[in-house]
Amino acid sequence: MKIAFYGSSLVSAYWNGAATYYRGLLRALAQKGYDITFYEPDVYDRQKNRDMDPPDWCRVVVYDGTVEALKAVTAQAAAADVVVKASGVGFEDDLLLAEVLRNARSDALKIFWDVDAPATLAEVRTAPDHPLRGALRELDLVLTYGGGDPVIDAYRAIGARDCIPIYNALDPQTHHPVAADRRFGADLGFLGNRLPDREARVEHFFLEPASRLPGQTFLLGGSGWQDKPMSANINYIGHVSTRDHNAFNVTPKAVLNISRASMAENGFSPATRVFEAAGAGGCLITDHWEGIELFLKPDEEVLVARDGQDVADILAGLTDERADDIGHAALQRVLGEHTYAHRAETVDALFKSHAEKREAAE
Repeated sequence: MKIAFYGSSLVSAYWNGAATYYRGLLRALAQKGYDITFYEPDVYDRQKNRDMDPPDWCRVVVYDGTVEALKAVTAQAAAADVVVKASGVGFEDDLLLAEVLRNARSDALKIFWDVDAPATLAEVRTAPDHPLRGALRELDLVLTYGGGDPVIDAYRAIGARDCIPIYNALDPQTHHPVAADRRFGADLGFLGNRLPDREARVEHFFLEPASRLPGQTFLLGGSGWQDKPMSANINYIGHVSTRDHNAFNVTPKAVLNISRASMAENGFSPATRVFEAAGAGGCLITDHWEGIELFLKPDEEVLVARDGQDVADILAGLTDERADDIGHAALQRVLGEHTYAHRAETVDALFKSHAEKREAAE
């Protein structure tokens, strides 16, 4: 089957949190025999900050940030058996969805793949005339990278024929244990860009515990924090390339996952960072969100904090030996149940099921 996938970026993770998800899942689908073309716009300086070359398992088409270029690439949807429009592409998203649907063949499987369902649904709820509402009548399926029953029910309520979560996972080829790197030495590391929907939680779960534990060292990576007030025991290192994520995750005694507010409130939304850290064998501390036990077992494979005081208390009592044990247990769990090969099995079955139903109806 040929897949035409219209997303934010495959070759750049710069201001693009979905990159790891796209890479892992599409690589796994390509290994199952799918012929994939990924279309991405040249916006937000992503092409200037590429962190990978175009892969041999997927054709990448970069188009100018113009309406004319958008229409030219969406015309190519007509050649695909499966047509995917992802959320948050970053250039004329509504027009892109409309053009993809206009050009897709009548027998093609048409999918909206939402990589930020809480944000999308919040936007749609406040706009009765939102273009996505009308598009759902033409779409065969909504896939999301998280959300559980709340997201499934919400999408069905606004007209989706079906909504199925395809959760983040681990790509063992890119995220795996490596040697420690002294550049990333710390008691606790956190990696994440400064976003309005996350900043208050970063203050609560990371900056405040750092100020309470002056004898411990903290490492902050990600873009946008340079003018943020922080205690002297925090080492801010700015943007961290994906090639250094394994070392970042395995070098500190523990690494911290802080969900964006909408993801934490919704639950069942493990970030890519969760699986990256576990895949490197790092000891992960995560903020609490409903559904964490579906992916990692609290206190054995992950440490869970409900507030900043919990983070401080966990760090104060965490030994190197226990951190190593938790990291090892998490690695074994994700390798056994939560790789993109596992996710691709689910997606492949969905694609084939829809194709069989369509053939039977003809």
